[in-house]
Amino acid sequence: MKKLIIIPAYNEESNIEKTVTAIQKNAAGFDYVIINDCSVDHTREICEEKGYNIVNLPINLGIGGAVQTGYKYALEYGYDVAVQVDGDGQHDPEFLDTMAKHLMDNHLDMVIGSRFIEKQGFQSSRLRRVGIVFFSKLIFLLTGHKITDPTSGLRMIGRNVMQVFAADYPRDYPEPETVVAVLRRGMKIEEIPVIMKEREGGVSSISLKKSVYYMIKVTLAILIERIRKY
Repeated sequence: MKKLIIIPAYNEESNIEKTVTAIQKNAAGFDYVIINDCSVDHTREICEEKGYNIVNLPINLGIGGAVQTGYKYALEYGYDVAVQVDGDGQHDPEFLDTMAKHLMDNHLDMVIGSRFIEKQGFQSSRLRRVGIVFFSKLIFLLTGHKITDPTSGLRMIGRNVMQVFAADYPRDYPEPETVVAVLRRGMKIEEIPVIMKEREGGVSSISLKKSVYYMIKVTLAILIERIRKY
């Protein structure tokens, strides 16, 4: 089985080397590709100097465009499984083998690493937790499926979902919307407990000023996704 780690990276010069080192140490059965989303710091230079596998986007596409590029790469090179691991160091690659085994043993389409099942490690900020609870309840209301961590970026998918995401993926704040898209297609999602770390450097893509916009935009996107016909 070919397994790929997709690392979207925008201005992650302080984290990217530690992220790749952790992957090489704890996820030896996985290949990886860094999708450099037109960083304006030294992310590209560090990756090229270290000889990392990197795709440099010519313009900034945002998190959705960067991750979708990774899914297109995975399809092009024949990978069976793809998993998003953020370049900020919050996702621990120690859990990837467990996620892959759970995905295959249970014939799933997606496995989400949830920080809220066992409630260990970094639990996100209070403001974000409010949003997470809201989206969890909204997804349950619309689909009947309980997802405890709908904004988790640590998500592993099989080839069926890979084909869906390579063709159509939200530009920003994609996680809750794409969970609904997968469930609406009758595909299977389960969560497993993981421990996430607090960002050690860089800047989060969701600031306090963007939070209201985020809540409104993602809510509307989820509602639209719920009524789409396939």
